[in-house]
Amino acid sequence: MRAIRRFTVRTVLPSELASLSELVHNLRWSWHPETLDLFSEVDPETWERVGHDPVALLGAVEPERLRELAADRRFLRRLADAADDLREYMTAPRWYQALPDAARAIAYFSPEYGIAAALPQYSGGLGILAGDHLKAASDLGVPVLAVGLLYRHGYFTQSLSPEGWQLEHYPSLDPGGLPLTLLKEEDGTPVKIAIGLPEHRTLHAQVWVLQVGRVPLLLLDSDVAENDPAARDVTDRLYGGGTDHRLKQELLLGIGGVRAIRAYCRITGHAEPEVFHTNEGHAGFLGLERIRELTEARLSFDEALEAVRAGTVFTTHTPVPAGIDRFPAEMIARQFGGENAWPTVPVDRILSLGAEEEPGKFNMAAMGMRLAQRVNGVSELHGEVSREMFQRLWPGFDVDEVPIGSITNGVHAPTWVGREIMELAGRELPSLVEKAQGWEGVSKISDEDIWSIRGKLRARLVAAARERLRRSWLDRGASRAELGWIDDALDPEVLTIGFARRVPSYKRLTLMLNDPVRLRGLLLDPDKPVQIVIAGKAHPADEGGKKLIQQIVKFADQESVRHRIVFLPDYDMALGQLMVQGCDVWMNNPLRPLEACGTSGMKAALNGGLNLSIRDGWWDEWYDGTNGWAIPTADGVADPDRRDELESAALYDLIDHEVADRFYDRQGDGLPRRWLEMVRHTLTSLGPKVLAGRMLRDYVVNLYVPAAKSARTLQSGTYEQAKTFASWKLRVTRAWPGVRVEHVEASGLGDTPEVGARLELRTTIALGELESDDVQVQVAYGRVGAHDELLSPAYATLSLESRGDDGRAVFGGTLPLESTGAFGYTVRVVPWHSLMASSAELGLVAVPEEPAGMTNGTLR
Repeated sequence: MRAIRRFTVRTVLPSELASLSELVHNLRWSWHPETLDLFSEVDPETWERVGHDPVALLGAVEPERLRELAADRRFLRRLADAADDLREYMTAPRWYQALPDAARAIAYFSPEYGIAAALPQYSGGLGILAGDHLKAASDLGVPVLAVGLLYRHGYFTQSLSPEGWQLEHYPSLDPGGLPLTLLKEEDGTPVKIAIGLPEHRTLHAQVWVLQVGRVPLLLLDSDVAENDPAARDVTDRLYGGGTDHRLKQELLLGIGGVRAIRAYCRITGHAEPEVFHTNEGHAGFLGLERIRELTEARLSFDEALEAVRAGTVFTTHTPVPAGIDRFPAEMIARQFGGENAWPTVPVDRILSLGAEEEPGKFNMAAMGMRLAQRVNGVSELHGEVSREMFQRLWPGFDVDEVPIGSITNGVHAPTWVGREIMELAGRELPSLVEKAQGWEGVSKISDEDIWSIRGKLRARLVAAARERLRRSWLDRGASRAELGWIDDALDPEVLTIGFARRVPSYKRLTLMLNDPVRLRGLLLDPDKPVQIVIAGKAHPADEGGKKLIQQIVKFADQESVRHRIVFLPDYDMALGQLMVQGCDVWMNNPLRPLEACGTSGMKAALNGGLNLSIRDGWWDEWYDGTNGWAIPTADGVADPDRRDELESAALYDLIDHEVADRFYDRQGDGLPRRWLEMVRHTLTSLGPKVLAGRMLRDYVVNLYVPAAKSARTLQSGTYEQAKTFASWKLRVTRAWPGVRVEHVEASGLGDTPEVGARLELRTTIALGELESDDVQVQVAYGRVGAHDELLSPAYATLSLESRGDDGRAVFGGTLPLESTGAFGYTVRVVPWHSLMASSAELGLVAVPEEPAGMTNGTLR
């Protein structure tokens, strides 16, 4: 018989232990070992049984044990110290508090968050990155106010059928069993957010608050009595349901999220955000809600759009068009039109924000970028890929000028680095832990210490893998009597390679199986054996991904190799921590350049692991030739099977002749000195770069602070600057067809141009109805290719020399000729205003109509 409702009954703590609840309800414990030690001391056996879940611990510990602790002076002293430490952490000034002109608060929106294994609200890298973003913000004192959805069934838990097929399970999550508090009004009634839907329906949601260190995370939950059954299920599971379901989730996240923030700030006194950061397009509707707020406060749509854009940051994580959320335009028109329309926000303007090349589609990423003045990818290579993907949004500009920058992701070291390593660093290199400085000091740590810790972490992974492997085989129908071999599966002394990630096809889970005979030879080599630990989930609707998992499982089930290669089901944060800490090598072999960034290899590097990866994402940027191995890519090979064949062969060769050779090259004392040299170099070269603290500082300095300044400028007074800027944009856009480059002349070169000469340029521009200070006249110059194309041109601004009554103006300037070879230039006109973040912002440019506008020559 099944229960019709499930809920958690929480224990009543003795007054002496009241601080224990305070510690449990702040997720700082997820990256603070001392607090976890305190929880373990409450009841060690129960702590292990509940899987290190503090809320479950308080629900399971016996009252008699709590009375014992309430009388235990030593425990009470430890509890008081831990509570005092948390309060100081929450209130003491940190890095951010010393910054001038910093934003009062930053709103951060993401559809998923990976904070701790006990809170399964994530599916993969996007969520884990969002969790690390919040933790780093907390450590640095960055006043982030985060927003997401509370999924009652999370993503899914994974098991395997007897045939090795992925099976999904959706256990119900009770908010009462999670470290959450319900946001309530002063009179004690829960805050409710409401969003209008077509056909006179309304979507309601309550708001749960999760405290992630100093960062409040607001999670909207549609499972409330006011909703009909379909609306209650909007937040049932992460990335579930069809198109209509997905749209409602994104409406709730974006529009509902802004409304939740307004309620939270009103009730708690938290500062209103000046900057809104959209983590991927799922939350893009937040910009529409902010426009609605401002238009109802008597701004026009265009004025509100400029005020919103100024303070909005958009981060794209998607390197392929297929990964972007797109809805039928008629679905968006139905949501925002008719009887459900917002009177001050015309539906045609909404549709234009999401318009793309394919008619009838509404593109969430396109809307996100049009609603944000600052856009970034998540690695340098991904920035390049994104500029190519979205170039159509800025027609007339070269790919390199598309205003999409990049900030490479980072990882939160206290979450992912093994405790033994953190403690060693704390003893030997305290500045590394306290200030993230002094990485060169890694050279002072002895080979013996590094190798000893690496051995402990590898042995811990092997022990945990055996436990998970046994549970998996039992779930698949095996009897305990036939699983004795698992006691010897994997070997704590053998070179261990890790591979764990989501399982879309481009990540190529099965590339290692391309030559099974070669792989078997590597695993069973008598002198330098290799073992591989694999984990990953395929999306429930991805039949192709499930087939890849089944192929891996079938290979790993073979009796001859099952002690050397294992697939561990239910990849989650807890397993991820074990793997990045315990593996000697982290393997990654996506199809380049389809990995936006990837961060698992960063985590492995911080634990003394070495990367073996295709040069994609972050590895393309920071591989230096000696801090790991780069798998050669067969770029330009069109046949995917042939490409896999070439790249898998290169992978096998690297493992066989370089990775394994170096790992097993031991001195008389048993230490692999050359391997440890690479570990040290990896730590010193990558350590400062891969930290989430570095990433957050980059966001703050390069995006948040400039966005806050822009927002303040446009909001000053009664939004006078926003009104002026919007009026200017409208005037320039309407007049732009009258702007032309009419004539370009050059002098000063002589018959044979030589390095050191100065090219004098003068150009006549028809400005039409515009003024000279509405535009900037630029010359693009540099080396040219075989078809007269400028190669990575430089730009110089020409100065106004004269303006006639006929609307024409003459601009001039000089160009230094600083390098030899084929040289060329051209002139263009772009709009210019001091409030623009980029000359490409309006997507307007005027260039010479005739090829004669380009002059080429060879410099000697």
